[in-house]
Amino acid sequence: MSERAGTGAAAGGLLMVEIWKALIEAAEGGETVALLEVVAVNGSAPRAAGARMLVWADGRQLGTIGGGNLEYRAIEVAKEALRTGQPTRLQVHLTRDLGMCCGGAMEVYIEPQRPVERLVIYGAGHVALPTAKIAKDLGFEVTIVDEREEWNSPERFPEVRRITTDARAHARALVGDGRTWVLLLTHEHALDQDLLEILLPREWAYLGMIGSRPKVTKFFLRLRAAGMDERLFAKLHAPVGLDIGAVTPEEIAVSIAAELVRRRRTGEGTAAPVAIKLHREPHSEG
Repeated sequence: MSERAGTGAAAGGLLMVEIWKALIEAAEGGETVALLEVVAVNGSAPRAAGARMLVWADGRQLGTIGGGNLEYRAIEVAKEALRTGQPTRLQVHLTRDLGMCCGGAMEVYIEPQRPVERLVIYGAGHVALPTAKIAKDLGFEVTIVDEREEWNSPERFPEVRRITTDARAHARALVGDGRTWVLLLTHEHALDQDLLEILLPREWAYLGMIGSRPKVTKFFLRLRAAGMDERLFAKLHAPVGLDIGAVTPEEIAVSIAAELVRRRRTGEGTAAPVAIKLHREPHSEG
């Protein structure tokens, strides 16, 4: 290996270290960033297979896959991938498609790198059990909060984090952010209402609660009477889960998971019709 080649290889190695470091920092900071990798080259091209770069939603980038019109096109495709959350491929002939002089063709794989999303489930009952399992398979970092050790046990929840402490105290200490999803699946209506009162004023990626529409209505009326800004009610997804006619705990867990996926992929969730009604008719008890 020549001295020049060795220097180039060393520089490439240092760049890859910077890329992996930036990926870790983005994940820890709650940012989604696109990782672009040249996966195939045919003929003359500015970079070989394996070249990588990162692209942020605001157009910032780290690394290069070849510069010029190729990189411009790749960045635009990466921004769209970040918007949709879906991986994609860019296949181009450098001369015919982009007007570059290289003459070859390249294929670039573009994949959004999502930060770890935390799901905190209050309650360790019959619905929480299958919900936690499915959510973990969906990539969530799951935490079960329930002080009942016989329910919140390693035998029932072997693969998720368990916290056997008072749920109200835990909720008061929980920091709200755009990466934390919260489900209220507890065994007591009074506990659900207290948790709702604690959590609603903060920002969450998602806040859902199990229960019937009458239960949700009663909670909203009580919280409004206690002075809570009713505009906050629209943040709650309740009754939680897509309406698929679910009956068993496992079916309910599937409906909840489906709503989480829809929220993750489209930004949509179950509307809170009770909250909307109360906001439009602030003095109605019906």
